[in-house]
Amino acid sequence: MHPHYAAVGLSMAAAAVIASCNAMPPAAAADGWGLNGTYTATSNGEWAKSNDIFHNETSLRSTWTISTTCSYPTECTGTVTSTWGWTAPIYQTGGVWYVKHPVDNWQPCPDGTSWPGLQVFRFVPTNPDGDTVDPTSSVLTGADETTGTSGACGRSNTLFITMPFKLVKTG
Repeated sequence: MHPHYAAVGLSMAAAAVIASCNAMPPAAAADGWGLNGTYTATSNGEWAKSNDIFHNETSLRSTWTISTTCSYPTECTGTVTSTWGWTAPIYQTGGVWYVKHPVDNWQPCPDGTSWPGLQVFRFVPTNPDGDTVDPTSSVLTGADETTGTSGACGRSNTLFITMPFKLVKTG
């Protein structure tokens, strides 16, 4: 082989190695890190707590359409659209997923007015019973926590309601 062609071949091989080192992870691996698709979201009102006292709330069920991208298996961002009519950011940090959105007129007052709340969903992938973390599971469990506004209804005591939460992939 002519020395010029050998040098060109080595240069091309070196460029290929460098390019492969800088390449993004395969799309299938990156897609597998996030949550993407349709999910059933359930907040279990039978185990609700208001300011740490158990009481019944209405259980809520909706369908979420989730789209995320990940830069690392435990660092993801995206969007959730709920059949309840809201869209909110979703993000994962340290293996825990979070969705936060405002809820208008969440806390009704005796005088007929109402105040907003902030609803925060926090969840991780678990086995179907929810007692062991399983990063490969399509079942995620955690909490649905909504916090009212301090001073709402003329009281300085902030209303805080938490319910067990479950998210199951359906499509």
